[in-house]
Amino acid sequence: MSDTSNYTPPAVWTWNKANGGQFASINRPIAGPTHDKELPVGKHPLQLYSLATPNGVKVTVMLEELLALGHSGAEYDAWLISINEGQQFGSGFVAVNPNSKIPALMDHSGATPVRVFESGAILLYLAEKFGAFLPTTMPQRAECLSWLFWQMGSAPFLGGGFGHFYAYAPIKIEYAIDRYAMEVKRQLDVLNRRLAESPYLAGDEYTIADIAVWPWYGALVKGQIYGAGEFLQVQDYTHVVRWADQIAQRPAAQRGRKVNRTWGEPSSQLPERHDASDFDKLPT
Repeated sequence: MSDTSNYTPPAVWTWNKANGGQFASINRPIAGPTHDKELPVGKHPLQLYSLATPNGVKVTVMLEELLALGHSGAEYDAWLISINEGQQFGSGFVAVNPNSKIPALMDHSGATPVRVFESGAILLYLAEKFGAFLPTTMPQRAECLSWLFWQMGSAPFLGGGFGHFYAYAPIKIEYAIDRYAMEVKRQLDVLNRRLAESPYLAGDEYTIADIAVWPWYGALVKGQIYGAGEFLQVQDYTHVVRWADQIAQRPAAQRGRKVNRTWGEPSSQLPERHDASDFDKLPT
């Protein structure tokens, strides 16, 4: 092993704020707001507070897909939450999501506003609200929900596990990288085997399962996160690559990926979205 340090956990763990890493300044072992900050509210019933990380992209893709189907009630305002600046710890955001993670959604369409947090819960809420992208009969519904919750349990190993230690950790620890690389490759094999027998995760139809998994694993096999494509030999997962390319061709997925994005090519960045015409203002 390249990391030969011998570490013995102390009897009582204490928070070392100088532990390094790209996100050290926003990580802390306590919850709750750090400052008072109300959230803006736009003109649409659906108010999204987010950033175009994979978890955020799930929701913007879902909303754009709903609009593409003609669900005018899915019109939304997407407000940028800059997590590197700690905006997720403002009092208004914490009131919507006590877990202080993006994305967070407020639905003002009814008499009583409804908060929804955690990306999987938001996808399920919107699918049920509009009756779309979620099968209504068994066994397709069960298959869809199984893959939706598979993503919830699997992606932390990809993001907080492999992604952190491979791309963001202040030191490279061979054991940690090997451990999480092995798990991510196992997950890719799970997906590859499923997609070898089915065009989409839940079967023949595109569902919230695909919308949840694509921003993480589709981006991974296309070399769009962590720069680890060659390291993980992602080209070997041919069925996942086929599926990722197929979804990437959907206009709604293309639009959704741009919302709340503040990096990359200027034509790919729409930091905030308040009207469908906002996409027309992007440079070509």
